[in-house]
Amino acid sequence: MGTRTQPFDAVLCDIDGVIRFFDTSEVTRLERAAGLPEGTTASVGFAPENDLPLLLGRITRDEWADSIVRGLVPRVKPHEAQALARAFALADFWVDETVVELLRIVREHCPLVLVSNATRWLDEDLARLGLTDLAHSVVNSSLVGVAKPDRRIYEIAVERAGVAPDRCLFVDDRQENVDAAVALGMTAVLHRDASDLRTALLPLTGRAGTGPPGD
Repeated sequence: MGTRTQPFDAVLCDIDGVIRFFDTSEVTRLERAAGLPEGTTASVGFAPENDLPLLLGRITRDEWADSIVRGLVPRVKPHEAQALARAFALADFWVDETVVELLRIVREHCPLVLVSNATRWLDEDLARLGLTDLAHSVVNSSLVGVAKPDRRIYEIAVERAGVAPDRCLFVDDRQENVDAAVALGMTAVLHRDASDLRTALLPLTGRAGTGPPGD
């Protein structure tokens, strides 16, 4: 029997869409009141010309909100655009506790690095959620100046993990980010819910079938 009993020696994991989720119910309410299709504000806020400068640390939260207002004003009144932008930029958030539990097990067995296209205030958010000790390291796009799927952010994460790329398991909820990890030789999983992560971690945790169905 060889010395390696699992297909990876480190886990690189996304944050938003895997660990953390945002409550946009107030945004949806305001969109309906303004006669906008649901998701309009998100499409403006996440448009590359507005979102990428934020995720690369080049603009503040207020500047991002202003860009959302500018994108909405042709369709709604200025005061409605401002309310929508504020609700979107300040949306509350929650964590998938099942995912957190699984990742805490990971941390006990191998390096865990969070790799996130995130904002400058990510550390504050993680502190609010009680997750400052979840991972061994956090690679935040707004602090390193490069975002997924650019290979450079993966290389930074691999360096922090201290293992070769082909010994990393990468977890993300966006296909393009998963594809970039695979191109670098990593094992990768597209995360849709906690069951995807649980299955991917079985070689490490050996915990088949834990948790309620579909969580």
